[in-house]
Amino acid sequence: MTSFARLRVALQPLAATAIVLAASVVSLASAWTIQALGFQPCELCLLQRYPFYAALPLGAAAIFLARNAPPLAARIVLGLIAAGFVAGAVLAAYHAGVEWKIWPGPAGCTGAFAAPTSMAAFRAQLESVHVVRCDEAALRILGLSMAGWNVPVSGAIALIAALGATAPKKA
Repeated sequence: MTSFARLRVALQPLAATAIVLAASVVSLASAWTIQALGFQPCELCLLQRYPFYAALPLGAAAIFLARNAPPLAARIVLGLIAAGFVAGAVLAAYHAGVEWKIWPGPAGCTGAFAAPTSMAAFRAQLESVHVVRCDEAALRILGLSMAGWNVPVSGAIALIAALGATAPKKA
């Protein structure tokens, strides 16, 4: 039996869900800590957190289902979690590309500017708008921004959830 085959057998829905939940909690705690240190997230950063938030109640449901329902129920929930993290990894890759200026980002957070029509409108705009730019990384760790790190993290969580959803039954 190969290492991958042993991993697939070991990652039954209950174990896979526990890993997904732990990774989600650690990831969210890390993001909140960095934010508390003064690094404000942009619009895309906040969107990238959605799969982690969704994994918490879905993971709790998967654990409940793994213990109390037919095995397929927990596997379906793990499949949904995997799909969410695949989407999160794609969004993170898009965001990292925006930060590296590979492609343009959304107009709302990459510097698109509507000129005010009067000095009063300009003052009102200055007092009411604080945009955290999506095309500038607030923090880089070992050369990667938080969006850059989110790509492999979300991808790994998606893989673990997918393996849990498709794990062969233990004999």
